Amino acid sequence: MDKFDKLTGVAAPMPIINIDTDMIIPKQYLKTIKRTGLGTALFAEMRYDEQGNENPDFVLNKPAYRDASILVAGDNFGCGSSREHAPWALKDFGIRCIISTSFADIFYNNCFKNGILPIVVTPEQLEALLDDAERGANATLSIDLEAQTITGPDGGEIHFDIDPSRKNALLEGLDDIALTLKKSASIDSFEKKVAESRPWI
Repeated sequence: MDKFDKLTGVAAPMPIINIDTDMIIPKQYLKTIKRTGLGTALFAEMRYDEQGNENPDFVLNKPAYRDASILVAGDNFGCGSSREHAPWALKDFGIRCIISTSFADIFYNNCFKNGILPIVVTPEQLEALLDDAERGANATLSIDLEAQTITGPDGGEIHFDIDPSRKNALLEGLDDIALTLKKSASIDSFEKKVAESRPWI
């Protein structure tokens, strides 16, 4: 998993509440189990018309936001079904951080497992960040995970909270399997003792 420590990038405003996982990656794209290639289908039903042409009014199709790496979104982001394809599609597009007032639990957990930082802020802070994000090409935010800060284009700073274990996992680029393997010596020792004390198993 890619490490996450600092990120400076364009923030795209998406002030829509209850953006669910079917909006993030529609069900017809769930046939693959690959984590790559889904970026083109991100928000497909809003990004494209029925003929497959880009909708020029959708935020990520606007020139200023095509390379956005941060989303500033409405309340309850990632609700709906538990599909892990949602963070896969976001990351494949280039989104490494999502800022909202709240997230659906499963989506929130899946973000950490895929190298995406979900940040919870207050409604007042979200309004300020949405205002920053509306600046188009000048809508640059800087995220410092170690310091737990968001810095706006005018230098204003917001502090955010995060679970220490999840923070460390992102900083080190460790998913659940890698975290388990860090304890491989203890696991090997336990298995050796079990084999010696209960050889019939």
